[in-house]
Amino acid sequence: MTQSDTPQQTPGERTMIRLDKLTKRYPGQPGAAVEELTLDIPAGSIVVFVGPSGCGKTTTMKLINRLIEPTSGRIHLDGQDVTRIPVHQLRRRIGYAIQQGGLFPHRTVADNIATVPKMLGWDRARITARVDELLEMVGLDPEAYRGRRPGQLSGGQQQRVGVARALAGDPQVMLMDEPFGAIDPLNREALQNEFLRIQARLHKTIVFVTHDIDEAVKMGDRIALFGDGGRVLQYDTPERLLADPADRAVAEFIGAGAAVRRLSLARIGSLAVPGPPVVERAADAQARAAALARAAESGEEYVLVVDEDRRPVAWLATAGARRPGEGPAAGEEVPLLTPMGPGHTLFDALDHMLSSNASAVAVVDGDGRYRGVLGMDAVRTLINSQALHTADGSKLQEV
Repeated sequence: MTQSDTPQQTPGERTMIRLDKLTKRYPGQPGAAVEELTLDIPAGSIVVFVGPSGCGKTTTMKLINRLIEPTSGRIHLDGQDVTRIPVHQLRRRIGYAIQQGGLFPHRTVADNIATVPKMLGWDRARITARVDELLEMVGLDPEAYRGRRPGQLSGGQQQRVGVARALAGDPQVMLMDEPFGAIDPLNREALQNEFLRIQARLHKTIVFVTHDIDEAVKMGDRIALFGDGGRVLQYDTPERLLADPADRAVAEFIGAGAAVRRLSLARIGSLAVPGPPVVERAADAQARAAALARAAESGEEYVLVVDEDRRPVAWLATAGARRPGEGPAAGEEVPLLTPMGPGHTLFDALDHMLSSNASAVAVVDGDGRYRGVLGMDAVRTLINSQALHTADGSKLQEV
């Protein structure tokens, strides 16, 4: 599916941003930076612009914010033609977060975050409350950070402040240009997760630019994959983009490993995880023996041990878990590594098993109570299942 034949919205969705045959040409350049781009961005969604350098994704973002003006075409924000909105009013409706935060170095964290609220004429008490609220939201203690300057912060902390500043005026729309691109991989993942948590609460309309397909898949409700000449090659959900690339150019940009990437889209909380019997830690020897016998008969190597609140605490090895010269003895307890919760993905589960040399992971609910066990065989089945290969964008529901 290409831009022209992909359904851009599902029934009932409201369009927040509409790009109508948007074109940008620069004098002296042989081709357009953006050409005839038509796109609907639904309210409350994250739409990721992804593609190689020079493909027009950042130019498109700047056009939305009127940092540059289009050569032709129209941009509508919540039904209004942005060319008819005074620029200063438009930008107060749009939050902007860029790589490395883009903070004013001579201003404190509080003053940086307060930039737009001051422009909007908020009183001091309201601004102070908003600054503290946002610092807490992005995981920074207001008492410790509001008086610091950007030079006293780490890269990740600066980026958190940049996100807080973009949210400060409660904008309808947020534009995020490679916001986590300069952050080391560990902090980058933490910032991505934190931002998704915030978005689940706020439901902002977000245009997010990246060159990283993995980040696009993780962050986006929809992905617009740009090609050369400022054209969108495919505009789709992450599921459909991975399962059904529009053409060879899209498939080449996605690269190898699409099946594994799809695992990062399946949240464990949405899955019907198998729930084999468990044994309580307080159970007597007879009950433990019976549980081990049942597990051995079904080919299981371990039985999960839970406490009185049904929280997993350990694995109990069956006779099948022992290898010649190694492994625990039958009936011996084996320490439990971190269980997988609702927010983890199948990719997290697979990574957990491979890194810990385990054949299964315990799955818990939001309160940490036992839901089931996800084994390597189940993940392998899911990688090859029809559910992960469907092109209708539906979420995976069963194991």
